[in-house]
Formats: sequence, C-alpha cells, structure tokens
Amino acid sequence: MLGNVSIEIAPTESADTFEVRGRGELQLAVLIEQMRREGYELTVSRPEVILRERDGEPSEPYERVTIDIPPEFIGAVQSALAGRKGSLEQMSTDADGRARLEYIIPVRGLIGYRGQLMTDTRGTALMHQIGEGYGPWAGDVTHRTSGVLVADRLGVSNAYALINLEERGELFIGSGVEVYEGMIVGENARPDDMHVNATKSKQLSNIRTHAHDESLRLTPPRPVTLESAIEFIAADELVEVTPAAIRLRKRVLSRAERKY
Repeated sequence: MLGNVSIEIAPTESADTFEVRGRGELQLAVLIEQMRREGYELTVSRPEVILRERDGEPSEPYERVTIDIPPEFIGAVQSALAGRKGSLEQMSTDADGRARLEYIIPVRGLIGYRGQLMTDTRGTALMHQIGEGYGPWAGDVTHRTSGVLVADRLGVSNAYALINLEERGELFIGSGVEVYEGMIVGENARPDDMHVNATKSKQLSNIRTHAHDESLRLTPPRPVTLESAIEFIAADELVEVTPAAIRLRKRVLSRAERKY
C-alpha cells in the first residue's frame, strides 16, 4: 500500500486472509506477481465486484466496452456478451471493413472475457473499456460452462495416464509433474467436474511390445498464467501461487469433504 496508493487492503475473520481491492483483475495480478517474485506463497480466490446499495436495492459497477473485430466474428461476440448481460449501444463499420461494437456491460461480465474474446476471434480483436459508473443489479452472469479434471491422489503424473485423459478435455500439466488430491489438472469437456488419476502407470508384464507402443506423444498442455488462472477459476476454486509454480486447486482438497 505504501508503494501503490490505488489498492486497499482490509482484514477478514481469518488472521492469514486479506481482502484486496483494486482496479480490475489485471491490477490484482500485477500485485500478486510482485509478491510472488519477493518469495511469498499464497492462494487467490476469484475476483468479485464491489457492490453498493441505492434506495434499498443493490447496484454494481458497469463499463463501456468498445470491441473492434472482423465482421465474420460479430455473431460469436454478440452471443457471448448477451450471456454476460451486455447491452449493445452502437455498431458501425470503419473504412477497412472491420466492425466496431460498443456495449454497456456489468464488470462481472468482463471477468474472464478477454481470453474468450481472443479465442472466439482467433486473436484479431481489439478491446477498450472505460468506467460507466454504477447501475442496477443485472442478474446472474454466464461464467465458465465447463467442468474441471481434478486429481484424486498424490503422486507424479506420467504420459500413460495423461494420454487417456486427453480424451476427457484439455490438460494444464505435462508428464513428470507432482500432483496432489484436489489439484486441477485440466478442463473437462463436459459441465461437471471429473476426478481422475494422473499418476496411473502401465502394468508391467513379461510380454514384449513394439517400440511404437511405448512412445506416447502428448498434446502440449495449455500454459497457465496468473491472469488466465484468475479468470478461469470458479467460486469453489483457488489459484495457488508460489515462486516456482502457478497451480489451480479446489478450495476443499478432500473429495469426501467436498460432497458435504
């Protein structure tokens, strides 16, 4: 706080948990990265917006967002922002043929959207946003529609186990990574969470196999950056930050305890 007057820190009921307020998830990510480089180890929950009460009703912050995209991606962008409670104010076309869409959208709807926008438009989009003030509560906002792959035991991941998990979704880790119960190792292709064994090894036998049966080629895992991790996690998940690694995990590690 002494070096950055734009953040606020407040204590919570827990002695080792703090509430940090800043201007968007990017500013929070910069603060966390600075702490990480100084040797701290910490866990981070999903960002939440700061609500206010007006005339007895909750109000939330809104932003005016301008998105510049090729015209073939208009449908994908409009569909995504509709689920995030965005309201289209204006749409125009510039001299180069690119479409410019101007939205008023609650800040909650922008959390995690930048990465989705780059995916939907194949990296061709430009987005600019500016504060629009507070407005009425917009209701539930669409977040992540997919589940996650959760490790069910402690051990070291190997290619034999991961090659079978690739059919279930996209992996965040490769072979030779230490995993533990409750650690998120990938994104499930389906909406539900799936408990998986990333440490399962092939049973040894006295039957020889061909060389091509032993060479397993894994798809490179999706890189997990601090910004993408904060945007990705759900309410029951955390980002584990250490000087050596960034991991995703369930808030409650034990599978048995999560059922209750």
